[in-house]
Amino acid sequence: MAVKASRTQVWLESLGDWSWPGQGGAAAEFLPPPWVPAFPPRREFVPRTPARPERTPAARLLTGALLSVLVAICLLLSQDGQVALRSLTGSRSAAASEQEAPAISSAPAVRALPTLTPVSSDSAGSSISSTSYHSAALHGEGSFLVYLPPGYDSTTAHYPVLYLLTGDDQSDTAFLQVGLQSQLDRLIASHAIPPVIAVMLQGGPGSNNWRNADGLNYESYILETQELADKMLPTIPARSARAVMGDSMGGYGAMNVALANPYRFGVVESWISFFNGLGGVLHADRPVIDRLGLHAFVYGAEQDQIANPDEDLPFAAALRSAGADAHGAIYPGEHSLATVEAHLTSMLTFAGHALRTAHADAAS
Repeated sequence: MAVKASRTQVWLESLGDWSWPGQGGAAAEFLPPPWVPAFPPRREFVPRTPARPERTPAARLLTGALLSVLVAICLLLSQDGQVALRSLTGSRSAAASEQEAPAISSAPAVRALPTLTPVSSDSAGSSISSTSYHSAALHGEGSFLVYLPPGYDSTTAHYPVLYLLTGDDQSDTAFLQVGLQSQLDRLIASHAIPPVIAVMLQGGPGSNNWRNADGLNYESYILETQELADKMLPTIPARSARAVMGDSMGGYGAMNVALANPYRFGVVESWISFFNGLGGVLHADRPVIDRLGLHAFVYGAEQDQIANPDEDLPFAAALRSAGADAHGAIYPGEHSLATVEAHLTSMLTFAGHALRTAHADAAS
């Protein structure tokens, strides 16, 4: 139930079971309880086995022919280990279908893996690195910054990943400017969230909204970066261990890429953004969201003159209607990084709770 308060308070759809104090004198922010997915086992249809009829000479001949085909396939596989079974049968495994099939072809391949260059470290033990490479999606240079948590160099652990998308004309350092590194350090140290890697992508000029348009494929660039991160870094390469989020244009890009590639990301957050044209994609995702779940938080700013805050609560409701664990809020503030900074702790904590299960599974 939406609650509208005064211009110095918070509008919320639901209060949940836990909360953090607001910053800068704002009213308390309320967030929902940790997301613990509990999916019932999938029921498999087991057909009844009919009585076996007596085999005729013709049936024995057919069986021999089928065995010959099987032998031929085995010979092909033994001669060339690169021959994939799906190229012979036209099918793929159930696991591959669930995790990769709808989106795997949308990210161009990168010829060589780039290397990470250390940029800085802090007293808590975390560090920032950078990389650049020739992006097949952008037909030019792609780059991103990486936050590596404390203890990264002294462990063989694998980590969930936050993918952060900037707003229009923002540098990939924008999230560092509003305190991302120190906030993650503090939340990890207090065990409020599990250790994570954070990847900050550099957007392009103009309002491309992180979409594939005008020959520059920014949506594919996000997927390209995600696949690079899984190859370059000790990530947990699973949907449940990936969160994508952003502010303004980046918030739209995060929601767009999560819905357009529902097998890629299990968590999505959109901050002071908009959702133009995403209703149809969300409707098409309903079977996937209903089966696998989706953890989402969207919020708007009450004084925002660029992204209409009236869109946030209805879109959160549409996400819930599709089966997502989705929450929305309207906070005081304008369309600015100051608003993002005021709520960054809450948003990182929300995502961290959603990723905790994947981290625990990887550690066990």
